[in-house]
Formats: sequence, structure tokens, C-alpha cells
Amino acid sequence: MTEAMNVQAEPREEFGKNASRRMRRAGRVPAILYGDHGLAIPIAVDPRAIQTVLASESGHNAIFSLEIKGKAPARVMLREWQVDPVHGELLHVDIVRVARETKLRLKVPIHVTGEAKGVKVQGGVFEFVLREIEIECLPDDIPEHLSVDVTELTIGKNLRVADLALGEKVKILTDPASVVAHVVTLKAEEEKPAAEVAEAATVEPEVIKKGKVVSEEEAAAAEGAEPKPETKKEARKEGRKES
Repeated sequence: MTEAMNVQAEPREEFGKNASRRMRRAGRVPAILYGDHGLAIPIAVDPRAIQTVLASESGHNAIFSLEIKGKAPARVMLREWQVDPVHGELLHVDIVRVARETKLRLKVPIHVTGEAKGVKVQGGVFEFVLREIEIECLPDDIPEHLSVDVTELTIGKNLRVADLALGEKVKILTDPASVVAHVVTLKAEEEKPAAEVAEAATVEPEVIKKGKVVSEEEAAAAEGAEPKPETKKEARKEGRKES
């Protein structure tokens, strides 16, 4: 991978939230440059230039040249960036120096090609499970993406990380057993037979089915409630009759 873009930067001398707000209103965003045993340098960059890097074919893995006023150009790549959750504007950028002889750990996207036989012939559903993998390699060997042909994928078969090939210069760090993609059957919920539904509708409540007769006093006691006033009155009458 070679540098295809240049990004201009200026040394940053003001710090704090207020200074950052003023910088953003002026069309710049605060950033920091570090790495490769060099000093950390606070800088300000044009957010449109960073967006151009992110929108490139290599995306956040793109290596570009950072030109700071008064300093030699540095070979760099983006490490982290903060975005406003409401407006989507860049708030801060971390940029790291890249040495040609130092291996990097990063993630690259997986692109699938072809139509799986499990979908086209067998009527299954294709599921793209793992969309990127972690790799380790030298900066010049970073692939923009990994293309995988899924044409021969049938129902019940899995495409795993172990099936991917990136060459000897790139080491895959993701678990080889991880599933990248597979084809599954579409299971429809079975409906109950009409006779079974009709039978369930005619079943009586449990109390009626058992034929148990419950007095009002017993029902009230079971509910933890007091009997109705008229029930108490009738009970007193029956007591006088017995006496």
C-alpha cells in the first residue's frame, strides 16, 4: 500500500474546550500525532481532508502523508477519531506515524462475491456473519479488503476464517474456527390443525370440569376477603333458629 493522499496540518498552541470550539468554528479540528518513538505533536487539520481519507478505498487503513508546517512530511494513518453523535461532525482525530519495517495489527473488511448454491438452487438464506478480520503485516502489505467467492456454499456448509487465504506476507489473527458466512434453511412456524384448535376452544374451565360446588363463604375465604354483609346477616338468622 502506498500513500495516495496528502493532508496539511498546523501546530496547535491553544488547548481546552473553548479553544477546540473556536477551532471547529474556523473549519479545523484538533488532532494529535504520535508513534514510532517520536514526540506527540498537537495539530489542527481540515476535517474534509480526513473525511476524504476515510472515504477512500482503503478507508481507515489508508496510509497518507501528513505535512506539518515547519516539519518534514510524516507517513501516517488514522488510529482513532471522535464524531458528534447528533450532527456527525468530526471532533478529534488521532494520527499515528507508520514505519515501513514495523508490522501493524489492524482489521480489514471481507467482501463476498457470487451467489451461493444454497440460495440459488436450494432456497436457503445466506448469512454474512463476520464482515472483517484482524491481521498483522507490514504497512506496504496491507490489503484493501479480502474477496471471498461463496458460489459453492450450500445449506449446512460454513465458510470459516481457516478457509481464507491472504498469502505469506499477511498473518491472520482472528480465530480460525470463526464462521464468516453460511447458508441456512428458512423455517416457517407450523400451524396447528383446525381440529386441534376447535377442541381447545370447547374445553371447560377446570373448576366446572371437576364439578366442584363452592359456597360464597368458601370462595370469600379462599380469596382472603370478608363475606358480603347480607351473608353475615343470613348466618346470624340461622344461628338464632338453631338456638
